[in-house]
Amino acid sequence: MKYRFALLAVAASLFVPACAQVQVLLPTSGELQATLALAGDAKRGKEAFGECQTCHRRDASGRSSGGIPRLSGQHASVIIKQLMDIRSGARINPEMKDYVLEPELTLQHFADIAAYLSSLPIVGTLGRGPEDLVPRGRALYVRDCAGCHGEQGEGRAELFHPMLAAQHYSYLLRELLAIRDGTRGNSNAAMAHLLKNYSPDDQRAVSAYLAQLPPPSRP
Repeated sequence: MKYRFALLAVAASLFVPACAQVQVLLPTSGELQATLALAGDAKRGKEAFGECQTCHRRDASGRSSGGIPRLSGQHASVIIKQLMDIRSGARINPEMKDYVLEPELTLQHFADIAAYLSSLPIVGTLGRGPEDLVPRGRALYVRDCAGCHGEQGEGRAELFHPMLAAQHYSYLLRELLAIRDGTRGNSNAAMAHLLKNYSPDDQRAVSAYLAQLPPPSRP
């Protein structure tokens, strides 16, 4: 969404060097910094992801019902950030927290899973929203969201902004509501403030627009 980008001027001076997976422009510390600094191995990540397939499916395409997101093709930095936020309690996700706190899982496992998921093609059937709301959603997205999440919903790995294109409608809508209401936990305050002004139809429209966007082309 359209955040206050005075942050970027500060972020440039806080550049985090030598990250093995991705270089980010925001300050990091603790487990997040440590995991970003690890070289992820997609082959190991595929094996570690095995336990996740029950919910997220073998191809990481998620599920159109139940609010389970597509993870395939998502930026490794975004996946790591969200996993570490769930571990720390910054992001509220009771279903996932038990998993990410399993004693046998190391930070290397999370780096490997992120490397694997980011390498996957975006396939599978995606849940779509009301088609008649797509034009409205496009206008809102261009006005309020593209500055951070990209013109094609591709996100920005270096700022932990997720790819939103080709994501399930039900998941997008659920997360917009959680961000607006503060029940997600790790939401950007500017985004939450913006969404307070969105009507239910506005929220559905933006979600419908993003769900029908094609996956962004890879570099």
